[in-house]
Amino acid sequence: MRTYLVVIDENDASRVALRFAARRATKTGGAVEILALVPQQEFVQWGAVQATMEEEARLRAEAMVAQAASALIEDTGVMPSITVRQGDPVTVVREILAQQPHVAALVLGAAASGNPGKLVTHFASADAGQFPCPVMIIPGSLSDEALDRVS
Repeated sequence: MRTYLVVIDENDASRVALRFAARRATKTGGAVEILALVPQQEFVQWGAVQATMEEEARLRAEAMVAQAASALIEDTGVMPSITVRQGDPVTVVREILAQQPHVAALVLGAAASGNPGKLVTHFASADAGQFPCPVMIIPGSLSDEALDRVS
């Protein structure tokens, strides 16, 4: 089955990427996998404080994914699979792509203005020709109507 891997965070560009991936999955009989990344916390000398910070970040990521999945199901009927991982975003995405050969495309949302984002910048760089699947970069400025047209 064709699976679209979408990396989401709290910005609007990731919402646009998720909508695009869901529309593509619906039209192609595919699936959507949502990847939420938990940022690594800076080292704190006291282990209990760091553990609490990491747990809070994980809970925020899980809540964000649950909300996105719920909206996706309601909007398109597509039931996504969900992955929440902690670590360096580039490393985590590369690991997932290596572990899951069924991923047909990595779908990333680019910020509507300014810096497109760390993942977009990395995955559109010199190594772009070496990935196991296409990378789809969805402009964050697209309206829902434009997304529906192009997906």
